[in-house]
Amino acid sequence: DEGGQLTEAVRRRPYAVILLDEIEKAHPDVLKVLLQLLDDGRLTDGKGRTVDFKNTVVIMTSNIGSREIQEAAAEGNEAEMRSRALEVLRSHFRPEFLNRIDDIVVFHPLTPEQLAAIVELQVKQLGSRLQDKHITLVLTDRAKQHLARAGYDVVYGARPLKRLLLREIINPLALKLLDGTVKEGQTVRVDEKDGRLVFLHSSP
Repeated sequence: DEGGQLTEAVRRRPYAVILLDEIEKAHPDVLKVLLQLLDDGRLTDGKGRTVDFKNTVVIMTSNIGSREIQEAAAEGNEAEMRSRALEVLRSHFRPEFLNRIDDIVVFHPLTPEQLAAIVELQVKQLGSRLQDKHITLVLTDRAKQHLARAGYDVVYGARPLKRLLLREIINPLALKLLDGTVKEGQTVRVDEKDGRLVFLHSSP
């Protein structure tokens, strides 16, 4: 049964956090089940067993209202930002569903400083993966700024950044390793030129 995975997981570990990402994309049947869960604190699985959810915390994320939040945040109006976000939520979800949610947290759009910090973190993780091959990865400030700009989306935040890193750094670097252009022991410097990332590498 569709609910089997969830009910079985909670039956085994009743003290749990359930994360439902992008809840606006859920099928109406899933929302009906979720409504029952939030209302009764329990679900019945396909085998007729009732599973208690009273010790679980349910967290749902949604991208609904992202553009409205962005516009209100640009105006610097905190109250308006929340008001617009809730208005969009009410237009999408049924009142009985929203009324069973304890709290709704509206997140601010990412600032340039936060985007830069995310880029630094992702680049650091990538550099750690290259240590096994004794390759040092160095990105210029221009390259990092390019990633921060191109890896950000108003709706999805910094989620596109990982795909961008894969497309513009990881895959090209893997090809250079395969064809011998980049060898173990080298330092690879990544810069930005005319809106594209370019690779410069030193001798081992």
